[in-house]
Amino acid sequence: MRFLIIAVGRGRGTVAVSLYNDYSERLRTPLRLIEVEARGKMNVPERRARESAAICNKLPPNAIVIALDQRGVLLSSEDLANRISRWTDSGHSEVAFLIGGADGHHTSIIKRADLVLSLGPMTWPHLLVRGMIAEQLYRAECLIAGHPYHRK
Repeated sequence: MRFLIIAVGRGRGTVAVSLYNDYSERLRTPLRLIEVEARGKMNVPERRARESAAICNKLPPNAIVIALDQRGVLLSSEDLANRISRWTDSGHSEVAFLIGGADGHHTSIIKRADLVLSLGPMTWPHLLVRGMIAEQLYRAECLIAGHPYHRK
C-alpha cells in the first residue's frame, strides 16, 4: 500500500510543514505529497474547476480516492484504520487523499471519490490538514500493527 496526498497550494517553511514531515517520516508505508495550483484571476466556480482538473491529472488510475470535505462522513481513527486494512486486503495498492483549495472541491471530485471524509465541522488551515492526515495514517498503521502509539 502507498499513500498519496494531492493538495492545492504550496507548503512553506511553517510549523504545519514540520508536523507533516514528522509524521510522514514515521510511516513505514510510503507517503507522497503532490502540490498543485491554479494561478491567475478567476471566479470561484472557474478556480474550483481548474484546481479539480489539476488534482485529477495527478491521480493514479486505480487509487482509492478520499476527498476531504466538511460535508463528508466522520470516521474514528479505528474506522479509518479498518478501511485501510480492508483496501489493502482487497488488493488496492494506493490511497489518495485530496485536499482542495479555499473554495473546496468541484463536484467532479466529490463524484469521483470513493469516500468523502470530514475532519469535523470546523474549518482547518489546509497546510495543517496535511499533517493531520499524515498523523492519522501513522495512527492507522499503529492500530493495524497492534502498536501502543494509539493509546498515548
